[in-house]
Amino acid sequence: MVQELRNLEQLFNHIATLANENGEVSLGIVVESVGSRSFGPLLLVIGLTLTSPLSGIPGMASVSAAFILLIGVQLLIGRHYFWLPHWLLNRSLSKKQVLAALRWIMPPARVVDRLTRPRLTFLVSRTGAYLTALFCVCIAVVMPMFELVPFSASAVGVALAALGLALVAHDGLLALIAFCVIGATFGLAVVNIL
Repeated sequence: MVQELRNLEQLFNHIATLANENGEVSLGIVVESVGSRSFGPLLLVIGLTLTSPLSGIPGMASVSAAFILLIGVQLLIGRHYFWLPHWLLNRSLSKKQVLAALRWIMPPARVVDRLTRPRLTFLVSRTGAYLTALFCVCIAVVMPMFELVPFSASAVGVALAALGLALVAHDGLLALIAFCVIGATFGLAVVNIL
């Protein structure tokens, strides 16, 4: 396992190193090498997916909910890395594809890294991770309801992306903001449904 990653740039540099060493990068190699820090990046990816146009696909919120539930349960039971089915872990991209994607995403990652830093770390430490896991489980349970309220899944996606980034950067303030966004979105969804 690598040394603990503290920001997006370190995470993406690590993935670039894996691509250069192996010629290709599978999801399994990334999850195994990043270890417990893989929860943050995976929440980040799910969050970004929910904020993208993909969130408009019927059932996308429910599929995302299944992954969120899986992440939350594994955080609660204290797994050191995220379990996924082997067929998904074996999916890989070529070195060329990975490096091209990283060149595109690295400049925004540097900007985000300048805005995040370790603060209120008790919210993202081991105990704080359990709070994150509980939020993930609650989100997963109510996520199908968000399909009924336009754009509510996107708001949850922004919050999940922020939670994922908070876990990577040890930024408890960002996690606190994400918790508030999730609570407000849930409240608005309930009001709109009733």
